[in-house]
Amino acid sequence: MTTHQTSLNASFVSLVGAGPGDPDLLTVKGYRVIQSADVVVFDRLVSKEILALAKPDAEMIYVGKKVDYHCVPQDQINQILVEQAQLGRKVVRLKGGDSFIFGRGGEELETLAEHGIRFEVVPGITAAAGATAYAGIPLTHRDHAQSVQFITGHVQKGGGEIEWASLAQSNNTLVFYMGLKQSGRITDKLITHGLDENTPCAIIENGTRKEQRVFQGPLNTLPAMAADAESPALIVVGSVTQLHNKLKWF
Repeated sequence: MTTHQTSLNASFVSLVGAGPGDPDLLTVKGYRVIQSADVVVFDRLVSKEILALAKPDAEMIYVGKKVDYHCVPQDQINQILVEQAQLGRKVVRLKGGDSFIFGRGGEELETLAEHGIRFEVVPGITAAAGATAYAGIPLTHRDHAQSVQFITGHVQKGGGEIEWASLAQSNNTLVFYMGLKQSGRITDKLITHGLDENTPCAIIENGTRKEQRVFQGPLNTLPAMAADAESPALIVVGSVTQLHNKLKWF
């Protein structure tokens, strides 16, 4: 067997969701996997406390992204994972929140699969679940919403449009990821398609972190609230947001 074949057979990547911010929300399995990694490829929103769990000799590769700026393009991140795994190293791909919810984890695993690299997925607490829980905003509640929808505030790959009419005419809780810069458009689209401009909404900034702030107001004030908020932030639209004042605990 050649050296290349040996390395390829030994290659392995763990795709780990680090949670929304509070390091205590990392899963036990995520903790174990990070501690055993030879190399950690991590994003901007992973806390320094979680990064500190890696063993002292682990190589740390930063590939962080923020709005309008990608430190490392996605195709290059994919290539880094492939190259590191093919060296026979135990690789952890560490992402904020959950890797399969607007985290491009599926795209990265597709690349690994195409190269015959084995992998596992360690789920993380997604921002919508973590941030709203810490803000005292239930995503569902029998008196308010029977279901919840997660929507990305970014333009869809290929230019696909969000089904605004469906969102505006539902009684669901709506959660927009990465929506601060699109708050004006979100407001206009929802109101234009029939959602009451007085529908309660909230913005949760730095959810689950000690710096967490929650902004509340009717839908027609969402852009003004967004102007005062900073990324990372989550937009929640629906009457469940009214429960924040009663249920806030953090």
